Amino acid sequence: VLRSPIFDVSEETLFALAGERPSGLSLIASLRQHAGESAALAAIAAQLDTWSDEAAFKPVFEFYAGALARDGLRKKMIARLGPEAGDILDEFLSFCLAEERTGLPGLESFLSTLENAGPEIKREMDQTRDEVRVMTVHAAKGLEAPVVFLVDGGSAPFSDQHLPRLMPFEGSGDHWDGKGYLWRSASDVANGFSRAASVRARELADDEYRRLLYVGMTRAEDRLIVCGYHGKRPPNAGTWHSIVSRALVGAPESAERQHPATGETVHRFHVTKLPPVGHAAAEEARQTTQFEPLPKSLFQPLPPFEDLPRPLSPSGASALIDEAKQAVIDTGSPVLDTEAEPGFAVMRGLALHKLLQMLPGIAEAERRDAAARYLKRAGAQWPETERDKALASVATILADSHFDQLFASNSRAEVAVMGRLEVKGKLRSISGKIDRLAVTSGKVSIVDYKTNRPAPATLADVPPAYVLQLALYRALLQPLYPEHEVSAALLFTEAPRLIELPPAVMDDALARLTGA
Repeated sequence: VLRSPIFDVSEETLFALAGERPSGLSLIASLRQHAGESAALAAIAAQLDTWSDEAAFKPVFEFYAGALARDGLRKKMIARLGPEAGDILDEFLSFCLAEERTGLPGLESFLSTLENAGPEIKREMDQTRDEVRVMTVHAAKGLEAPVVFLVDGGSAPFSDQHLPRLMPFEGSGDHWDGKGYLWRSASDVANGFSRAASVRARELADDEYRRLLYVGMTRAEDRLIVCGYHGKRPPNAGTWHSIVSRALVGAPESAERQHPATGETVHRFHVTKLPPVGHAAAEEARQTTQFEPLPKSLFQPLPPFEDLPRPLSPSGASALIDEAKQAVIDTGSPVLDTEAEPGFAVMRGLALHKLLQMLPGIAEAERRDAAARYLKRAGAQWPETERDKALASVATILADSHFDQLFASNSRAEVAVMGRLEVKGKLRSISGKIDRLAVTSGKVSIVDYKTNRPAPATLADVPPAYVLQLALYRALLQPLYPEHEVSAALLFTEAPRLIELPPAVMDDALARLTGA
């Protein structure tokens, strides 16, 4: 950090701080010791202390965004590293924001994620930029530019020194049939087999060298300038510049010119109008082929798409059993009859559902305190007795050994399900959410929470709508678990009491719904 563009400490100062410090003394402690000797070092120490304090309590994105913008780090990095650093900083901030929203909080966990699974930033090199790009031919694959300079170093494209000491080869079959490696010996002790392997390697290298020449030349959109340099020795006859010169200098489109800066003779190959390209015989034959007329069905409109009706909620499906049945009018007053006030009942039911969803994932010793804190927020307007009753109901359910399998590690809460079912001759979409789903070997258990007051004592007291709701859940899950027995039960939190629904009762409710 000290040597980076952030602080730009010189090599001499950094050596005095790090290399000459006593054994066991940290670098930051050494910096604080020397802070009194230099105002610049004192400012660096103060800035590091400020960032250390902010990193202890600020979110990751807020910390880095403030350091880059408010403290001017972005300006310093771009001034030292160039405009490309801005793209990297933008991607870094996007990664910070994404990890802050989805990952673990804290700078330490973020740095661990960045180190192990950091983003890979790729620049779009084909974008038009006001800059000169210097790259190898390999890196230029797939890119184009209006003007391309192909610079030739003048050295031989291949040398025996480029060959590895261990050269792979295949046996001829006379003495040994297989694959192996051949030690490449010096030329004075080489035999015919090793010389043949070297010649073959040279041929492959020459082919690759010429292929790269083709790649480099085809990167130019409008103008290609092939140039190069060489030392005291004349350039090799197999270099790119030599190959291009032999091919184009004698062409009618080439002309000699004087270089405007050095006065050297250069050659220009210029083509403005290309001759028309004649159609190949196969293409002409294909154009004269008579095609059969298109089928009439291709021009007929498609049949209208039949939209499915609005998804049916299992909790309200009982209304379809008898659509002519009128709703029962509630004569109770939501103001005077406070015990029957529907808003409180709904809020109380939602709170109990949330507790039964989240508490199984908390350590048993911490559950009661967590539930009390949640009810204090969610039930702030409730009477104190109601909060105590809700807390006691949830604690009793989670402590009951009869419900251990229901809240085991192989169970899930709030499982959304959706499917299709034919209801009275019409295909209906069924969409709902199962309060608790437990899957064991050979059995799938569905449980729905109910907060009725008073809780039903027997199966006969259970409202038919509850039975139909679980029957629909069971019908949706049976195709997903063909090898399992799917059972359903109602958990009335007030008792608490678990009432299992026999399969025959659910089949009967489903038959009355579907009209089967």
